[in-house]
Amino acid sequence: MTGRKTGARPDETEAEHAERMREVKAEQDARVREKTERRGVIVVHTGHGKGKSTAGFGVAIRAAGHGQRVLLVQFIKGSWKTGEQAALQRFPEIEHVISGNGFTWNTQDRAGDIAAAEAGWARVEAALAAEDHDVLVLDELNMALSYGYLDTERVARALADKPRELSVVVTGRDAPQALLDVADTVSEHVMVKHAFQAGIRARKGIEF
Repeated sequence: MTGRKTGARPDETEAEHAERMREVKAEQDARVREKTERRGVIVVHTGHGKGKSTAGFGVAIRAAGHGQRVLLVQFIKGSWKTGEQAALQRFPEIEHVISGNGFTWNTQDRAGDIAAAEAGWARVEAALAAEDHDVLVLDELNMALSYGYLDTERVARALADKPRELSVVVTGRDAPQALLDVADTVSEHVMVKHAFQAGIRARKGIEF
């Protein structure tokens, strides 16, 4: 947040550390005071590293904890049972919509995959028009766009014109540039190593 390293330094006394932290806090407080705009944001999680969907689910739960209404639409992934599906049912604030037939190599049905993506996006458009949610989490929307299941410009325009107070989280690798352009925050998840590469199967509670 600040340009300083805020951790402890082995060569400083307690008094020196306390003084340095006071300076860091003053700098940070000043930075916060400079930010005066209040509105919902568009956050994109992309890249080939693990944790994109997990980040989206975390925001959904965090928002629900504040009593906010959340719409979470999952594209691509299909109807197989997942931990998040069971967990999200415990939150009345979260509406969870699964709008995919599964991974493309399983469905082998492009027309069906497109229809499923369109159905999910229709639900999103209805939420945008109704302005009845505080947060939208659009899981694997980036993948649906990269596969050509939805028109990227249409989606980018709709999100750019979202209600001011609404926040949107989009996940999935290969986020298109048009979506990055309208986003306020973009995180690139980089894969350093993955258990699957070492022959370890997907783990319940970790991958699904």
